[in-house]
Amino acid sequence: MTVAIDGPSGAGKSTVARAAASAVPGMIYVDTGAIYRGIAYTLVTDGTDISDADAVKTALDGIHPSIDYVDGIQHVYINGEDVSDRIRTPEISLATSKISAYPAVRDFLLETQRRIAREHSVIMDGRDIGTIVLPDADVKIFLTASAECRAKRRCDELAAKGTPVTYEQVLADIIKRDKNDSERETAPLRQAEDAVLVDTSDMTLDEAIEAVKQVIGGKR
Repeated sequence: MTVAIDGPSGAGKSTVARAAASAVPGMIYVDTGAIYRGIAYTLVTDGTDISDADAVKTALDGIHPSIDYVDGIQHVYINGEDVSDRIRTPEISLATSKISAYPAVRDFLLETQRRIAREHSVIMDGRDIGTIVLPDADVKIFLTASAECRAKRRCDELAAKGTPVTYEQVLADIIKRDKNDSERETAPLRQAEDAVLVDTSDMTLDEAIEAVKQVIGGKR
C-alpha cells in the first residue's frame, strides 16, 4: 500500500505521517524532505554555490544519500555520515527549497523514492509525492495549516532543540518558502486533484494524526 502526504513546510507532515505509519502494521514512514535536506546541508557545508544550478548538478556526483531506521525512526545518511540532527535549521530549510527546484536534484532522487515504495508499504511525505513521485498512490492527502500556525510550531520545535529563533523570522522564512515551493517550474507544491485536504490549523497533534488515520483506514 502507498500513501502520499503532501503539504507546505511546517504543516506537521513528518510527525503525523510517522505516527500514522506506526499505527498501520507493515508500513514504514519515508520522510523525503529529510533526504532533500541532507543534500542541501551537504552542499552548504561544502561551500557549493546553491544559486548555481550547474554547480549543484556537478556536486551531486559526490553525494550518496541513504536512509536507515533506528528504533523505528528514519535517519538520513550522506556518504555514510548520519546528518539527521543537522538538517532542521531555517538556513537549511531555505537552501532545501532552493535546490529542490532544480530538475537535476529531483531526477537524482526520484528513482530512489520510487524504489522504496516498490519494496515496502509506505507513507511517504513531501511536496510532490502525490503529483509526481507516486501519482498512482492508493491514498493521497494534502496536509496544511495557516502560515502563522506553522511558524509557531516551528519556533517551539527549534526552541526545544536548543536553537531558538524569533517568531517573526520563522514566519518570514515560511512565507518565502511557500512562495518558492508553489511557484517553481519543476514539480511545484500543489494539491493533487484526488487528494483529501486535511487542515490542521485548529487541530491538536492527536487530532491531526487521527484525521489522517481515518483517511487511510477508509481506503484499506
